[in-house]
Amino acid sequence: MKKNALITGAAKGIGKAIARRFVEDGYFVLLIDVDSGSQLEKEFGKENAKFYPCDIREEESVIKLFSDLQNTHNSLDVLVNNAGIIKDNVIWKMSLSDFEDVLDVNLKGTWLMCREAAKIMRAQKSGRIINISSRAWLGNIGQSNYAASKGGVVSLTRVLALELGKHNVLVNAIAPGLIDTPLTQKLSEEIREKLINAQPTKTMGKPEDVANAAAFLANENTGFITGQTLYVDGGKSIGAGI
Repeated sequence: MKKNALITGAAKGIGKAIARRFVEDGYFVLLIDVDSGSQLEKEFGKENAKFYPCDIREEESVIKLFSDLQNTHNSLDVLVNNAGIIKDNVIWKMSLSDFEDVLDVNLKGTWLMCREAAKIMRAQKSGRIINISSRAWLGNIGQSNYAASKGGVVSLTRVLALELGKHNVLVNAIAPGLIDTPLTQKLSEEIREKLINAQPTKTMGKPEDVANAAAFLANENTGFITGQTLYVDGGKSIGAGI
């Protein structure tokens, strides 16, 4: 029987790459997004994946999602909290709504997903939770909301590792850096080059780099790693560049 992996923000970018990798690794993948991801069922094959629409900011929506999952699937083996948004600005120009929106999705939404998954994984005495944070939690100009939300994800990961470890549930985070996604492709060529030149590797990462890290943390052979943050950022987290 296939193991089940649930991935939020699965419709595009990093989330889609993670979903594809888990399908390749033999998981049945539960695709979660506010955008339509039904086309992914056809792309991955209905025997390998199913799309569920869910707004992770809404408690009722998340509770209903997990109720539906329990009615149709025997277990939840892996949760990857990838969904997130960005609304950048320096703090003196940032609106309260932009701060709250980012915290609602990136931190509250991740917390809600973790809470419901923890109930299932604790009862079954097994599971992996992988939270997608960001190198930005260390600090980025114009990202007081985003950095705070992703720093919260790192702290949440550490707490859940402590709470769930004795139940054989491992909780880790991945902190991507500059990744070639639809979001970074919208940047001007000048900004892109500046960011790339700040990398020790002088390159951008690929969504597949993050997917590979998620697959590593989900692998049954990594059973003694929990509460950690794995940086996938070309070395940017060591303090190089701008």
